Parts: sequence; structure tokens; C-alpha cells
Amino acid sequence: MTVREKIALFPHSPGVYRYYDAEGKVIYVGKAKDLHKRVAQYFVPPERLNTKTRILVGKIADAAYSVVDSEADALLLENNLIKQYKPRYNILLKDSKTYPWICVTGEEFPRVFITRRLDRSAGSRYFGPYSSVMHARNLVDFFREVYPLRSCTLKITSEAILRHKFRPCLDFHIGRCAAPCVGKISREEYQGNIEEIVHILSGRGGEVIRHYRALMQEAAAALDFEAADAWKQKMQSLERHYAKSVITSAADTDADVFTLDFDAGEAFGNFLRVKGGAIIQSLNLGFRSQIEETQEAVLSTFIAEIESKFGALSKEVIVPFLPDVEIEGVSFRVPARGDKLSLLELSAKNAKEFHFHSIKQREHTDPDAYRLSVMEELRKALGMKELPRHMECFDNSNIQGTNPVASCVVFRNAEPSKKDYRRFKIKTVIGANDFASMKEVVNRRYARLLAEAPDDLPQLVVIDGGKGQLDAAYQVLAELGLTERLTVVGLAKRLEEVIRVGDPYPLFIDRNSQALKVLQHIRDEAHRFGITFHRNLRSKAAIQSALREISGVGPKTEQRLLLRYGSVARIAAAPLEELSALVGADLAVAIHNYLND
Repeated sequence: MTVREKIALFPHSPGVYRYYDAEGKVIYVGKAKDLHKRVAQYFVPPERLNTKTRILVGKIADAAYSVVDSEADALLLENNLIKQYKPRYNILLKDSKTYPWICVTGEEFPRVFITRRLDRSAGSRYFGPYSSVMHARNLVDFFREVYPLRSCTLKITSEAILRHKFRPCLDFHIGRCAAPCVGKISREEYQGNIEEIVHILSGRGGEVIRHYRALMQEAAAALDFEAADAWKQKMQSLERHYAKSVITSAADTDADVFTLDFDAGEAFGNFLRVKGGAIIQSLNLGFRSQIEETQEAVLSTFIAEIESKFGALSKEVIVPFLPDVEIEGVSFRVPARGDKLSLLELSAKNAKEFHFHSIKQREHTDPDAYRLSVMEELRKALGMKELPRHMECFDNSNIQGTNPVASCVVFRNAEPSKKDYRRFKIKTVIGANDFASMKEVVNRRYARLLAEAPDDLPQLVVIDGGKGQLDAAYQVLAELGLTERLTVVGLAKRLEEVIRVGDPYPLFIDRNSQALKVLQHIRDEAHRFGITFHRNLRSKAAIQSALREISGVGPKTEQRLLLRYGSVARIAAAPLEELSALVGADLAVAIHNYLND
């Protein structure tokens, strides 16, 4: 049966149709109020089709359909199938980021936190998504400022509280948590706080403010001025938070707003969700199509995507023009004046800004090209002959001369190459002598590279420090005959100035340039890597010195104790009976007395 014969049998019902190519791959998914009529529109004389649609029709080898109950169902099914098959000729969503949600867990004493993973099986409630992580963080910070919420992940239940399983943490002592873990706050009071948070997240902050005001007035009438002040503080905090939000002049407006800015085969959309006159959510999405789709069809796709992300639409949806679908229970409105038009214009402004920034970002969409431009910028800034494709940075770490170490981190193509990082224990220098330590480390590093991999020398060496450290490194490189083969500079942290050998004046690179940012990145990475190594050595030395000074404790006993207790502090707090069972009674007494003296 040919494709034309198949589509002749399509029903006059709402549904979704799929086109396949000769290899059986889905190349297009569409929705229709009447499947038979819609699909027949593709199979007309070629001159009646535009160029892109003719190309699509020329590739159709098979067709199939699915019947649904309504246009709204067809819209959602189409959206799901496009995500599943990613057909070449469909309107495809360009923004595939995972947006953050605010989660309110379903525990006895719920937690409130930001997440990018949704798991509704545990009874948790999710609010969002938020296009701005900063906005979500500000909300959570606000809740923790106003409500004494717990931030721990303990499984706090009534049974655990009765058994005194937990004890208050630092958050309780500094007033950030009401310590539900030890029963300092009842479940009812804690849940009351959570419900107020849910009201705010649901866009009903005005109700919460009015509730606070009523409680404040009630407490004041009862001459309980302390309670009245507490309610006043909460009310004012919430009012300040809403003052930072975008508030429309129509205080009772609940609506969803969609706008699109079109550019050839692309569209840039903005969505706003308004509750009680406040914009509580905003999201930008981009769309691209290989064939010419109507603006109404693109708007329908946008609406379906938002419904899949945010759940059911508001009863009123404000749009610049009507979509090509009708959704039961949803009223589409194209405003001509007033507050609703102002909302539409605000959304349109956001869509245009998103369009502008998307175009600008394309300059950096090719990561290889972007990294190449960064290296070229750095080459010009430092006056190098070659691109710094291979960079290395050195940093010394010691505290009062103890456990002196150094680190060498490696960047390839302007990105960290962690497998090439190296750590050094200083062997020939006594005390805290940064210059001598730098000499030793640079000599060890490049003498070995010359012997084992002379073709893998870096084009740029960065020294974390000032003129003294740079001169020490340069002296070693000169002795190794490498000063003509690579560039070496120092990066002083105080003013982020680049120091060059023989130049009495430091070089200041533009603080906003990517060249300086990559230098700062490699310097900070070297510092982090070296500090971590130094801290580990100090911890190990401290543990060894504390236990090895006890008569009768050797390496094996030390290892047995640390494996059992994990730290010297826990060994000191261990009961004598436990220690005796592990190392013998006499040694246990000696260890206990020494560590607790």
C-alpha cells in the first residue's frame, strides 16, 4: 500500500500523525483537529507547496497516526513524541537545560531546598521551574531568614525524637533552626510554617501578609507586644521580598503570558506566570524548524512545552495572537489596552532581549573556536610567538616552614588537564624559603621533562608570586637552556599584575578579558591543589606525632586504632574497656591518660 493510499484511510478525528523516511526513521510529527484533512494537505501538486515542505514530502516513505479525544490531547501527545523522536523537520526546542525547582519534602518535618531532579513518589511538592537559579536561591534564603527551618538531612520522626536519637546542631544555637530533632518545636507549628511557605511559592503571598497583619493586630489588642513585634517583623520581611519582585498594577491578576519574537526559521519565546499581580515565574525558550511553520503552530508548541514543564495552564492565557488549538477550560486573550497589554509588552521585551543575547552567544557556541580565541587573546597580551596551548603553573605551600610542598598544574587548550598535575615534597630546602623551593621544583620538573618528553614542553609557564619567585624560576630555566623555547611570567595576586623578566613595569591585562581569567584560573587551581596536598600532609603528621609519642604504640597499633575510631579525638573519647579489648589493658590506660592529659 502506498503512502497516498494509507492517508486516504486516515479518520476525520483529532490526533497526531507521523511521517517516516525510507529507513523507518520518524522525520515529522504533527497534530490535527481532523487527521484526514490535515494530512491530505501535504499531498497536493508540488507547485502549491513551499520549497522546504516539498523536500519533506519527497522523503516520506510511510505514515501512521494516533487518535485522541481532543485538540489539547493532540497538542500534548505531539510535544511528547517530538521529544522522543527528535524529528528533523519539526519545530525543535533549542533550550534543553534542566531548570531548578524548589522542593518541599513530604517528611514529618519537611525540608525546603533547590533541586534539578523531580521525584514525586516520595510525596514531595515541587515549585518551579525557575529560569534563574539566583531567584530560587534568594527565595530559599528568604524562607530560612523568616522561618526556623531545618537544613539537615536527618530522618526526623516522632519516634526518633522520643528516643532522643539526635541532638541540636549549630543552626539551633545561632537561631537559624527551631531544632525539631529534639522536640523544641511541635509538628503542628512546624507544618504551619511549611504551609505558609507553600502559599508563598504558589503565588499567594498577599494572603500570608494579610494573615500576619491580622495576627499582629490580635496580639497588640491582647497587649502581647512581643508576639505582635514578631508578626510585624515577618510581615515586613515578606513585603520587602515582594518589593523586589515584579508587581503589576492589576493586583488580583492570575494569568499566563506568552510572546514570541521571530527571526527567519527561528523563534524566541518568553513565558510569564502571574499570581495575585506578582510575576512568580519567567522562562525563555528558543525554537527552530526545518520547514516553514505558521506562527500559530509555533505558539501552540510553546504552550505545550510550558504545560509539560509547569503543569496545567492558568484559566486566562494572554497571547499576541491566537494559537492553532483550543484547550478546554483555558481562555486565550489578545489584549488591546490596559494592564493585560502592559503584561504582554513586558513579556515581548523579555523575548527580544533573549533573541539579542542568543545571537551574541553564538560567537561562543563552538567550544574549540572559543578556546582558540582565548589562547590567541593571551598570546597577544603576553607578546608570545606561539599559542599557549600547553600552560603550566607552579605554587609553593608551607606554614612556618613545616611540610613544605609545591604543586604544578597543567592546562591544555585553555582547560585543566588533571591527569598531568604533579605534586612535590621539597627535599633540599630547610625552612620557609620560597625562592629556593621554587628553584628546586622548576628544576626537577623540567630536567625530567627534557629527559623523558622533550617534545611536550609548555609554551607558557606561570609562577604564582612576585618578582623574587619569577627570577628564581627564570634562573633555573636559563641553566636548562629553555628560556628561548618558552615564556615564563609571574602573576601577583594583590593587583592581578603580570610580571615579566627584565621588565621593571608590571603588565595589567584588562580585568574583563578572557586572557586574565584563564591566568587567574590556572593560578587558583595551582594554589588549591598545593594547599590540599599540604593540608593532608599536616593532618597525617599531626596524627602520627600524637600517637607515636606514646610508649608502646608502633605503626601497626596506630593503624589498628585509626581504622577502628577514625581520628585521635575519637580514640581519646573511647571507653577504656573498648581500648583494652583492642590493644591490651596496660597500653589502653597509657593511651587514654596521654590523650586526655
